[in-house]
Amino acid sequence: MPGVLYLVATPIGNLEDISARAVKILQVVDLIVCEDKRVTIKLLAHLGIAKNLFSLHQHSDDKDVAELVSKLNQGFSLAYVTDAGTPGVADPGGKLVAAVALQNIQVVPIPGPSALAAAISVAGINLQEFAFLGWPPHKKGRQTFFKQVAEAKIPVIFFESTHRIVKALEELNRLAPERHLVVCRELTKKFETIYRGTSQDILSQLNNSSTKGEFVVIVNKVIEI
Repeated sequence: MPGVLYLVATPIGNLEDISARAVKILQVVDLIVCEDKRVTIKLLAHLGIAKNLFSLHQHSDDKDVAELVSKLNQGFSLAYVTDAGTPGVADPGGKLVAAVALQNIQVVPIPGPSALAAAISVAGINLQEFAFLGWPPHKKGRQTFFKQVAEAKIPVIFFESTHRIVKALEELNRLAPERHLVVCRELTKKFETIYRGTSQDILSQLNNSSTKGEFVVIVNKVIEI
């Protein structure tokens, strides 16, 4: 019988957020597939788990995916984890799941921490419907990306890095200065901060605090009068 692929959510900051079920799966699987072995080793050391690791990241080729599918067909059980959060959200997990699903191999989600879900929970915005756009392009397509955000008729959520958050907010301030934003920095970590207001408001708040860390940006929809 083929093995099972488990998609295991891991902490986005606070290590206490990992679930008992996730720990159990990581303990019993034959192999853990991860983005960065150095990151996953630290988590496993904290949990007291020693396992063989297989690296699968955005630069991995089809041979790596094929090797993992082969292992599953041989009966091995695999857990896929990202560096942080729930697999399949802005990471290479989708490619692996697609290949496994084509083989009719069982895929089981082990839900848990998610920066996207955490940000939604504290937004205070009607997010019955929204668009999630992942990470903005670094260069080509970046202006088009922010134009799409500024003109959206539903709320938009995207991730941004410490190096580009100021530029992202400046672009939003140029294109849609009246829009209300919720910006979450370092969710679940020591310096977790939630900023609310226009892009200019938040730029001022960041200037008085810090731009270090990863960000989740929620841009409310255009308010039609």
